[in-house]
Amino acid sequence: MNAVALAAEQVPERHYTHHEGRGPTPHRSNPVVIHRELATLDLQPHMRVAEYGTGSGYSTELIARLVGPTGEVTSLDIDAYLTRWASLIHHERGLDNVRCYTADGTAGFRERAPYDRVVAWCTPALLPKAWTDQVADGGLIVAPLPIADVPNMTVVAKVRLRGGEPMVEAVFTGGYIEATASPKGDLDLPGRWVDWENRVPGPSWISLAWRAQDDRLHTGARSALDRLLNAAHTEPYEGGDVDVDWPSWRTFAAALGNPQLTMAGLRPDLWAIGHSTTESAAVIQQDGVILADSPDSPSLHRQAGRMGAQQRGDGGLLRGRRRLGGQRHDRGAVGPTAGRGRRRSPPE
Repeated sequence: MNAVALAAEQVPERHYTHHEGRGPTPHRSNPVVIHRELATLDLQPHMRVAEYGTGSGYSTELIARLVGPTGEVTSLDIDAYLTRWASLIHHERGLDNVRCYTADGTAGFRERAPYDRVVAWCTPALLPKAWTDQVADGGLIVAPLPIADVPNMTVVAKVRLRGGEPMVEAVFTGGYIEATASPKGDLDLPGRWVDWENRVPGPSWISLAWRAQDDRLHTGARSALDRLLNAAHTEPYEGGDVDVDWPSWRTFAAALGNPQLTMAGLRPDLWAIGHSTTESAAVIQQDGVILADSPDSPSLHRQAGRMGAQQRGDGGLLRGRRRLGGQRHDRGAVGPTAGRGRRRSPPE
């Protein structure tokens, strides 16, 4: 049994996620994934760790136990409600090596830097310069980063700092909700890159990689979303169980680098990936249903080509795409949203 598993035996997850004083919180992640990220972080006694995304406070206690009483954990979240409750629960459980702060995580926290390790439970627009500046030489960052300029197209990267320069050592499938500049109430709506949103008669949204070509009234986004909501053509995908392998499909779609890439949420908790233009739209949903504006849709034809390539394994899943935050790492960039987000992972 590894160190993370041993620590988890001492930390009651449900005490944090369903605390009787605070009540249940949706700001949490699958403990299996939390344990994976912490194992990747290679935490050792005495280390100083920055955590961006306090959430329920469960992962914070795990980190605190892994670094021991001589270590130090700094946990940040944009939501004061979360940091206040986490601080209280940590105090009640006798943790003296943890401090939670309400702050913008993408700006880091210089007051307690440098850090040996950084872990993030939210996705910045790109790897923040503040994080790399505040990590000691040889230190590690484990964080979700975008690989396309639409929501939910992310990987989890293990990044080592050498001489102040970040080097990607490993990439894993997965991701967490986008970092935002303020507490976010609607956890089904992405925190970044939503180009049009409907709230009536029901919630729906769309994100276009080609937003720069749209007009100021978002006519392209509105039209594409309308075509999908009123799809004239539907069919089941017969190439396999897409619902089960959604993370691989979304990563493959992002790796293709198609400028017409489209992500949509046509119903709560049911995301879709596809292709759109000013004249056509087609997506495949997590449940394996394909939607298009017509049986002869150019977008449907392009989508079918992508799915065929993914089945054949064409293109090399991440070949030539080892980027940080959807672009090459910019030492001067912090990211346009510059805020902390929610702990809940996007639907897998």
